Amino acid sequence: MSFGQGGPFDGPGGSSSSTPDWGALAEESEAQARRKRWMWIGGGALAALAVAGIVTAAVMAGGGSGGGGATASPSASGQAAAPDDKPSFPDVSVPPPPNPQDYISDPKKDTAPLTPATLFPQKSMVVGEHTYPRTSTATTKDCTAAAQGALVSSLSHNGCKQLLRATYSKGGVAVTIGVAVFDSPARAVKVMNEGKPNLMPLPGGGVPSDFCQGTKCRMATNATGRYAYFTIAGYLNGKDVTGSETKAQQIARDGGAYAFAQITQRGKDQAAKVAERQLKEAQRKAGRSS
Repeated sequence: MSFGQGGPFDGPGGSSSSTPDWGALAEESEAQARRKRWMWIGGGALAALAVAGIVTAAVMAGGGSGGGGATASPSASGQAAAPDDKPSFPDVSVPPPPNPQDYISDPKKDTAPLTPATLFPQKSMVVGEHTYPRTSTATTKDCTAAAQGALVSSLSHNGCKQLLRATYSKGGVAVTIGVAVFDSPARAVKVMNEGKPNLMPLPGGGVPSDFCQGTKCRMATNATGRYAYFTIAGYLNGKDVTGSETKAQQIARDGGAYAFAQITQRGKDQAAKVAERQLKEAQRKAGRSS
């Protein structure tokens, strides 16, 4: 068999048209193979995108999330709907705290024991940086027995129910505090306004029996709630109190502040007990309804 001029291995530049151009055929075959590969790759990408679109549409239609968890359907306002099983808490309704002033103004509320031990429980009177030991205490329902001068009639015609006294002393001076109890704040204020603070001083425990008897002493009166309170202060040695001295003036001022604080504390203590009962009752009702 004759292959003609040039033989079978002539290159593409050969002059014979009857002999196949093997190099060109090889390149064309390689080109077709490359086109097929690109088509498969492109088709795969399109398929992947199509599958992703189908999955996304399914998730949106089914209300599911990409992670497989359920998602809340949007409400009409565009916010997630609140779950139906909201936690419920019992309604604990507690009345407002009582006013301590009410408990030293109203005899029906002011029912705590009233004795020198409850009104003057501390062994010393402490006011700021000053401390004065207590020397004696006393109480009487005959208020006139613990008063002198014009205070006797003032206590009597305003209906004084009880008068409690305590004396404190230090550094050669002393003060007797007197607390008179009435049926109403109006009576206590009337006694205060009458300005007759002649409290009978209470001796004992180192305070002589003639303390503030026949000598000039410092006296004062005031009121809070249904209580009027008095102070009488002076020197233990019988020295007259003058306008320029400071020791008797200081203990008198501290005695008045202490009396006010003790009466006020009485109101606070009673109000606190009522508030505690109210809270326990509210908690009991809440527990019963839960």
